[in-house]
Amino acid sequence: MRPAHSAGMKNLLSPRTLSLSTLTALLASAAGAAPVISAQSIIVNPVQSSLTVKVWTDRGSGQQVPSYAPGERIRLYASVNQDAYVYLFNVDPQGRVDLILPNKYQGGANFLKANTTKVFPSPGDPFTFDVAAPYGLNKVLALASRTPLNLDQIASFKTQQNSFATVNVQGQERLAQALSIVVNPVEQSSWISDTAYYNVVARAGTVQPAPVQPAPIQPVPPRPAPLFTDPQWQTSFERRSTLENVYAEYAARLRAEGFTQVSRRQNGNHIQGEFRRGDRRASLEVKQKGSRFEVKITRR
Repeated sequence: MRPAHSAGMKNLLSPRTLSLSTLTALLASAAGAAPVISAQSIIVNPVQSSLTVKVWTDRGSGQQVPSYAPGERIRLYASVNQDAYVYLFNVDPQGRVDLILPNKYQGGANFLKANTTKVFPSPGDPFTFDVAAPYGLNKVLALASRTPLNLDQIASFKTQQNSFATVNVQGQERLAQALSIVVNPVEQSSWISDTAYYNVVARAGTVQPAPVQPAPIQPVPPRPAPLFTDPQWQTSFERRSTLENVYAEYAARLRAEGFTQVSRRQNGNHIQGEFRRGDRRASLEVKQKGSRFEVKITRR
């Protein structure tokens, strides 16, 4: 799928590659609940959320994957049950990633009101989404969050003239890993995802591969969080939360390992707790500066 102006097709995106090692390191240092990446490289929230998002194409949202031929136009629809910011990505069969929403056109704002449906392109937008090769299964990933997400690691508007962002991550696996980093610092139950599929097929009379049906989503269990394997671990992140809630989150992780809290003291925006498990000791420090939190765990 490519955005095209009335004057003709124009490719607005120029991909770069973000190394897998960089993504892995960032993912290991991120805070919050670990998102799940399914076998189909779809990011899934393992925490129950009251927020829902749905995405589908203009040829239906049933179980049968719709087909489009090159040159045909496609519209995408998204809806949420609560006020949320919605981010739409298209991944083609070769792994090329396009950020569809947000964009700088009239209908490119990505804040959706609860129980409303938005169509892309929106009426009045001076462009269309024109289907293009390669043939095969395309994936449209919708990620909704109650708070805005920082996509600087994934995409950026290189110039004021660019109406669509340049995507720095290519390949659905790397996209899923990068999005895991993006959502990790936010409140655990404040985001959700959904996926729509469509096939790009040749026109009648042209030989082409058979349309592909996506396999059922089978989430892969998340790996154990790496923060408790090192004698000393620390991180900092921004989140709309309270000092008490962030402390309780990391204290619960230590308790899950068998530690028992033996002391706790608070001095302003600084909480420090001491934990024991047999001969082992651990200390947890959480500091708050506005919306930024600093967490440090020391094990002895």
